[in-house]
Amino acid sequence: MSKIVATGKTVEDAVEQGLAQWGVSRDHVSVQILSQPSKGFLGLFGVKEAKVELTLLSSSAGGDELKRDFSSKKQAAPALELQETPAEPKKTAAVSSLSEDKTVYAEKHSGEDPYQEAISFLMETGKAMGLDITVDVEHGKEFSILHISGSGLGLMIGRRGQTLDALQYLANIVANRYSDNYVRIVLDAENFRERRKKTLEDLADRLAGRAVKTRKEIVLEPMPASERKVIHFRLQNHAQVKTFSKGEEPNRRIVITLKQQ
Repeated sequence: MSKIVATGKTVEDAVEQGLAQWGVSRDHVSVQILSQPSKGFLGLFGVKEAKVELTLLSSSAGGDELKRDFSSKKQAAPALELQETPAEPKKTAAVSSLSEDKTVYAEKHSGEDPYQEAISFLMETGKAMGLDITVDVEHGKEFSILHISGSGLGLMIGRRGQTLDALQYLANIVANRYSDNYVRIVLDAENFRERRKKTLEDLADRLAGRAVKTRKEIVLEPMPASERKVIHFRLQNHAQVKTFSKGEEPNRRIVITLKQQ
């Protein structure tokens, strides 16, 4: 029997690719699924296509002629098209298996939950970092929070939350690949966001006091927009100082200066 291996984004696409190369219809082949498609590492990289093996059936009507045509690199499709009534596809075990697999694949990949996709991304990332984590989702009106718990989370948080911010950025990309409407995700681990907010508020109070005492403006180190917002909000009603930002991302920073009397 003649065989051919074909690939595609889905099992069905792979089968169609193989049929197109031979120029035959589905009832002239049996199909063996060699591998299922996958999204790849972290849902973003190394996407794997489906792979199938098609075998030309010798028992099919005109099978010998089709194999000879294939060997001589001729197309048999025109001869098949002359039939007034196309042959009914045979319910072979291989075709039935393909049909069942297609149904399972469709059920698996239709209507994915963007939040669950983001959670899967984080779980895979944690595993790649050697961490055993769990992720719970808390839905809010403006955004949803993914709470990460487990041991060794300092590795996922990073210095001043830089790694956590990077993972949050990627989690939002993953989630929005599976959503028709824009979704916003905030990532948190070991209540880091609240602890960081308290640290920034204390810093704002301390530096505002220094600005008043020295009568000089205070320039902070570069911060992401979310952290600058905390300091601006903390000092917006301060009696003696005001804040503004200067510079370009990612080096944009806050300046604390005295209000004009």
